[in-house]
This record gives sequence, structure tokens and C-alpha cells, in this order.
Amino acid sequence: MAKRKRRKYEPIISKSRKWPVVLLTRHREEFMEDVVEESFEKIIHHYPAKVALREELETTMYRERLRIKTMPWKVDPPDERDFWNYVKASLVSSATQKDNDTERKLLKEVITRYTNEIFSTFKPSRYRLARRIVIGGFRRLLNATKIKTVTGAITGKHTLRDKIEITGEIEQLRSLAAKGIIVMVPTHFSNIDSVLIGWIIFELGLPPFIYGAGLNLFNIGLFAYFMNSMGAYKVDRRKKNKIYIETLKSYSTLAIQRGCHSLFFPGGTRSRSGKIEKRLKLGLLGTAVEAQRKSFQEAEENGNEARNIYIVPVTMNYNFVLEAPLLIRQYLERKGQERYYFEVDEYSTSYKIATFLFKFFTKEAKISVSIGRALNLVGNYVDEEGNSLDQHGNIIDTREYFMSDGKITENLQREQEYTRMLSKVIVKEFHRINKVMPSHLVAFVGFRIWRKRYPKLDLYNFFRLPVDELCIPYKDFKSVFEIIKEQVYRLHEAGKVDIADYLRQPTDVIIETGLNNVGMYHVARPIIMNNKGDIITQDLHTLYFYHNRMDGYDLEQYI
Repeated sequence: MAKRKRRKYEPIISKSRKWPVVLLTRHREEFMEDVVEESFEKIIHHYPAKVALREELETTMYRERLRIKTMPWKVDPPDERDFWNYVKASLVSSATQKDNDTERKLLKEVITRYTNEIFSTFKPSRYRLARRIVIGGFRRLLNATKIKTVTGAITGKHTLRDKIEITGEIEQLRSLAAKGIIVMVPTHFSNIDSVLIGWIIFELGLPPFIYGAGLNLFNIGLFAYFMNSMGAYKVDRRKKNKIYIETLKSYSTLAIQRGCHSLFFPGGTRSRSGKIEKRLKLGLLGTAVEAQRKSFQEAEENGNEARNIYIVPVTMNYNFVLEAPLLIRQYLERKGQERYYFEVDEYSTSYKIATFLFKFFTKEAKISVSIGRALNLVGNYVDEEGNSLDQHGNIIDTREYFMSDGKITENLQREQEYTRMLSKVIVKEFHRINKVMPSHLVAFVGFRIWRKRYPKLDLYNFFRLPVDELCIPYKDFKSVFEIIKEQVYRLHEAGKVDIADYLRQPTDVIIETGLNNVGMYHVARPIIMNNKGDIITQDLHTLYFYHNRMDGYDLEQYI
């Protein structure tokens, strides 16, 4: 295949002092006060009475004390236990008081604490250093695998773009980032997604985004420095209480309102099943809808023009995922409950991630990142000029979706419905821009052939089959593979899925590429060719994970 010429993208905003995230950090105190005040008002609106507010504080305190005891992380503040003991003591001492001043004071203290936990100070100097380390380290590793001399490893011409492919609506994304505010919503399969998407943002010449990174990533030494340096704010998924969730949502809403390009994983966490997310978390997605309405309201009050907010779906396409064995077992345990038990080890250590990166760069596999077409806040496509379009391609005014009696008005039920509409379109766009790779296809074909052989077994009994008895003659595998490949071509021609360049090669080459790359890191390979040239599996569970990437395209009917 001919090598594509890689375009170099100039920065949209060249001076770092003008980056929105830098301006946010510069006005940190004012911003945090606004987050605290808005969160406080929302909670008081929900719990205006002393008894109700007290119950919510007691519930929060109980859950936090339980979290500290059962799920402590090294990244947790050292005074966690002391703070929540103080909250408990304050609630006890105020139990007989008639006014609710103590409860309100405690609420503001809790919100302030959460806001400080969430906020990460962005420093351009650290950002540039982290960027150089990531790019330089990856480039040296890449060239060291291609060129055997020390000089070649340092001066080689291979680039990250040779291994990490960026496709899709790049020009539209850059154009809209200069006109309005981008909210990027990627699929989420691996812990390396956060670092990878940070590199993509830089590579496309976009200013740094703020993005919600799981607090668990800050437990990993390799990631903690980069997360703090590249615009990440911390999201602690252990905290399920309403006070924390409202604080997090207020943080996101106000940051977007202040012009920060934002990124969050709408699936909420890594896909445990390996499937493209179908049900999105609506909380943070709803903050973009709220921010757009508030921006329209402010513009209406001040007599100026509001900046539009654009949603950009992105798919992360991997031949293999470091954590796949762990993730699929977590998924099956949760889904199967008592029917499925499996002990697993965590994959989130610096050493294992470094090993994964070495494996990636020493193999022929690529990562592909697909940029989807931009959407407005109710799920309409947007053109290159930033105009929202209806289903017939006519320009529409997004402001009208937030108007009642000729004015921009707040209507939470209406905005919740818009968020649901938007989430459905994002899921559809995920499947449309999903890039099918050889590893996805060989895993799908292998799993479905074996599954069809045992139609009377439910999924969990199927997984109990001895893998040494599972074998597919290569001739049979290839025959089915060609049928599925042709159906994928048809889906691609209909605009329902994307395909990797590798899928344009002869069938035998595609199969070989897929077998070589799927699960290359794993000790037990999910699908592999034996010495006789037939197809076998060493791990049905992990094969199921990779197979699931093709879920949602109704290809099962052709096997």
C-alpha cells in the first residue's frame, strides 16, 4: 500500500497565554467560587428544608466513610478520614438546633472540598514538557524497532503518525474549534485513551482541552504527571452521592461556558464488554446542553453573539487492548452473577503499561482514531461554517430549541430530552465511524463459528468448553471469513461503518494480519493458528471481548 503523505497542522491559537484552559487557570479562584456557588444553589433547590438537607449530608457522610474504609486509593487526600469525622461530629452537635445554618455551612464546605479535588492546575510549561516526553519517547521507541542502530533510533524518520492514524472530519473539527467550543466525546476501551487523545489534540493543532480523567489513573505513576499537566480534571467514580455529582456537573458546565474545549468519555468508563457504547451517561453530556442554553441567555441579556457548542464523536480503534482479559471478566461477572466466577489481576501498573507500549511499537499493528461529523446540542449535523442542518440539509437556528414565548428559557425536562436525543445520535455516529480492523474480523468469525456449533449452550456454559477441543479447519474459517468480509464491504459502501486499509488486501493476508495482532500482548491468545494451519483459541473469554467490537451490525445471520 502506498504511504500517505502526513499533513502538518499549524496551531489554531499559537500563543499559550490565549488558550482557554490557561485563562481558566489564571482565574482559578473566581472560577472555583462560581462552581461552589452554583452547586450550592442547585443542592439547596433540591433540599430546601433542614431535614431533607440533613439527610442528604448524612447519606453523603456515610458513603464517604464507607469508601475510605473499603476502597482507599493512594491518591486520596491524607485528611479524608479527619474531614468526614468532622462532618459527622458537626451533624451530631446540630441535631437539636432549629435553624439549618449548620447544614448549609457543612454543605458549602463539602462542595468546596470536592471542587478542590476536581480542579487540576494547567501550566503551559508542564504541558509542553509532558508533550515532548510523550512524543519523544514514543518516537524513539518506534524508530528503535525499525532501525537497529543507536543513531537511527534517535534520528530516524518514522513518526507517530506512521503508527497512529487519524482519519475523518479533521478539517471541520479545526474550523469549528476556531469558531466555537468543541466538546469531544470518544469511545473508551483502554487506559491509554486519555494520553492518546491528548496527543491527537496537539497533533491537529488544537489548543489543549479540559477533560475528565478517572481518578484511578492518578494512582498510576506513568500517568499521574501527564494527567495533571495536560488539562485533565479528576473524576472519582467511587463517589455516587448527589452533592459530588452536582459539583462535577457545575464544574463542566461553567468551564465550557468560559470557552474551554472539553472532552469526556460518554460511556462513563472503559467498555468492559468490548462493545461500542450503546447507552451513554447523560450527566456530563447534559452539561454541554446546559452550557449552550446559558450562553444563549447571557448573549440575549448582553446583546451580543453567543458562541456555539459543537459535539464531535470520536472512535478509538485498536487491534488489541491491554486490559481486555480483565475487562471482559468484570463484564461477565456483573452480567452473570452467580453463574460466572473468575479471579483476575489488575492491569493498571506503570510496568505493564510500558510493556504494552513496547509490544505495540514492535508489532505491525496500528491505532486508528476516527473523527466524526460535528453535531449541535440536539443531534443535528453541522456544516463547516458551524451552521446546524435539519435532515433535509436546511440551515436551522439552534437558539429556537431553547426558546419559549420568544425568549431563551430554562426548562430542565426539555434539556433532559435533548440530551437523550443527542446521545442516540452519538451512538449511531460511533457505529458509522467505527473502523473495522483485521483483528476485529478474525475474532468475530472465530467466535461465531464456535458459538454456532453449540446452539443449546447458554453463553456461560459455552465458556466452560475445553479450549483444546475447539478447532476450525483453515479452509472452513476462510470460507466464512470471506462471506463476512463482503458484508462489511457492503456496510461500508452504505456509509454504515468504516474499514481499515488492511481490509483491502487478499483474504489470506487479512487473516494473517488479524491473527498476528489480536491479543498480541496476552499470554493466552484469543485466536491463533496452530502448527497444522488450523484456527484455535487459548482464551474464549478474551476472544468474546474482541468479537464484540462487531456487535450491532447484524453480521451473525451470515454465519
